[in-house]
This record gives sequence, structure tokens and C-alpha cells, in this order.
Amino acid sequence: MLRTLTLSKPLAATLTKMGPRAMSTNTIVPQVQDVPNSKLGGRYTVTLIPGDGIGQETASAVKTIFKAAKVPVDWEQFDVSGYTSADDLTFKQSVESLRRNKVGLKGILYTPVSSLGHSSFNVTIRKDLDMYASLVLCKNIPGYPTRHENVDFAVIRENTEGEYSGLEHQSYPGVVESLKVITRTKSERIARFAFDFALRNNRKKVTCIHKANIMKLADGLFLNTCREVAKEYASSGIKFDDMIVDNASMQLVSRPQQFDVMVMPNLYGNIVSNVGAGLVGGPGIVPGCNIGREFAVFEPGCRHVGKDIQGRNSANPCAMILSSVMMLRHLGLDDYANRIANAVSKTILSGAAKTPDMGGSSTTTDFTFAVISNL
Repeated sequence: MLRTLTLSKPLAATLTKMGPRAMSTNTIVPQVQDVPNSKLGGRYTVTLIPGDGIGQETASAVKTIFKAAKVPVDWEQFDVSGYTSADDLTFKQSVESLRRNKVGLKGILYTPVSSLGHSSFNVTIRKDLDMYASLVLCKNIPGYPTRHENVDFAVIRENTEGEYSGLEHQSYPGVVESLKVITRTKSERIARFAFDFALRNNRKKVTCIHKANIMKLADGLFLNTCREVAKEYASSGIKFDDMIVDNASMQLVSRPQQFDVMVMPNLYGNIVSNVGAGLVGGPGIVPGCNIGREFAVFEPGCRHVGKDIQGRNSANPCAMILSSVMMLRHLGLDDYANRIANAVSKTILSGAAKTPDMGGSSTTTDFTFAVISNL
């Protein structure tokens, strides 16, 4: 018998605020705990980790826009790098800040490829804070034409196990064993999250992405659990299907309009969300978040640090701004979220400020002030 998760009353009340999906950030994220209490004066304290590469520039854009819009948010900023050791004081302080505030805005942190024994900060905080669901929204934005039109799907990824379990060892020189862990409990949890998300955002279909034809036990368990959960939502009218991950990759680049909500294990989600970002214009415009029972961290959905353009004032801050809009909705600050989302939409639609990735020559600063002028 599968368990049923219940929503808290304050969150359930916010679910009725959902309007038409005019922009990808008008999205309700299922949770099972209350959002943090505001401080005196109705202000919220949020942990800010700008990240590596273009992180400082895009975080600065968000702070500038929030100040101009008089958003009641105070920042606790920690300049952690992906190179930071888990024993580093700043690293520990940033995690404690997230535990205290329960909400964070984060840029992308670089994870060294060749540093043996160096843990990914991104993976560490997801596991330590049990932020089990990654949500990435891939949607065409009016004013930014791409090869495909009418693309609008959500990638929901299990964040805490699978290939990212971190269980690797060398059993013999030249022989490495890496364990992929899939459990029924966590598969059920992410499946239920996907269906709750679909239900609360007027989505019509959930597709499970897997490789159960080869990994019959691990991905077979994930697929079968999703099928069991789907039966509970059949009366709601949400359709369910599944697709093998290699076929899904081809279908994404040939006919992405067929997808609505996609749910999958960890590694597939990382790859599919990057493909999705490429379909709608690149890493500069795709927002995302990591959600758990108690904590939520919002960050760009396509996890590239942009080290090659660091310090050039040419980065597109849209993904970070739209992620912060999702954060405002999470906090119940819908009026501020709507103002900023509409300002971003107007800026892109007008073509007044286009960064190089959008085919223009505007700077990060130009885009930021264009958004402010449209508030």
C-alpha cells in the first residue's frame, strides 16, 4: 500500500493562487511543510550563494532588481566555491544558514573532474538537507524564437540516490565499481511529487523516463513504482506513460511538444534538463529549484557555471532572475513575483536588451536595468 503525503494548510491555501501559465515561473511546487515565518515587518531572510563563474554577476542582477522592486527579502550571502572543502568554515556556515532560513537562492558551483575525494557541494547540500526533488522548467519565452515552438515541459528528477549515491571503489587496479542505488521509498516519493505538481499546475500527462529494458531491477523498480502511484491519480484525468531514456532523447529534439511532466532517476534528469534548456534557448533562461520537506533552494535549471565568460558582463541573468521569482512564489510573495516576471517578459519581448546568447550585444547590466525600467 502506497503512502499518501498531506499538504500543510498554509501551502494548500497558496495553491488556489495559480493562474494561466503565461510564463514558466507561474508554477506551484508541491511541498509538505510550511514556508518560513517572516521576520518583524514582514521581511524574509534568504541564504544567497552566488556560485562560481558568472554567479556573482547574475546574483548581483537579482539583488539590484529586488532592491528596485522593494522586495522584503534580506540576504545572508556566502561566497562558497565548488573548490571549497567540506571542512571549510564558509561551507559550514552556508549550510547552517540554509538550515536556519530554510530557503536559498544559489548559482552553480563548479565540481572539479579530476579531484579524487572532492565532494560536489551541489550534491552534498541536496543530500544533507534531503532536497529530493529537482524541478526544471523548459518553456519557450515570447520574443526569443528558437527552432521549436510551443515547448512547455517540466523535468522532475530524483535528487538523492541513483548514480549520484557516491558509492564507488576500486576493487582491483584498473577495475572500478560504481553503485547505482534505487529504493522504492524514494521512487514513490518523487513519483508522487511529479503527479502532485501536474495536478496543481493543470498539466495533463506524466512520463516516466527509464532504462528498465537493461537495468531490470533498478530502473524496473523505479518504473513499477511510478505505475503504482499513477493508478491513484487516474481519477484526476492525468495520463501516464513511460519511455526508454535513449528514445526520449531523440523524441525531445525531434518533437518536444509531446512532453508535459517528465519524472526520472538522478542521472537521466541531469542530462534531459540540459537538453531541454538547449531546446528553448540555452542555460541563460531556464529556472529551477531543489525541494524537500523542509528546505528549498532555487537555482538556474541548466547547471553550467559559465566560466568562459566570467567577468565580461555578458552573461544572461534571466535564469537566475526567474529562479528568484519561483522563490518569491514559494514565500507567498506573489505580487512581487508577478511584477518581476512581467518585467522580464516585457524586456525579452521588446528586444530592448539582448545578451550575446540571445543574439544581441547588451551587457548583464543593460538587461538588469531594462528589467527595472519595466517594473
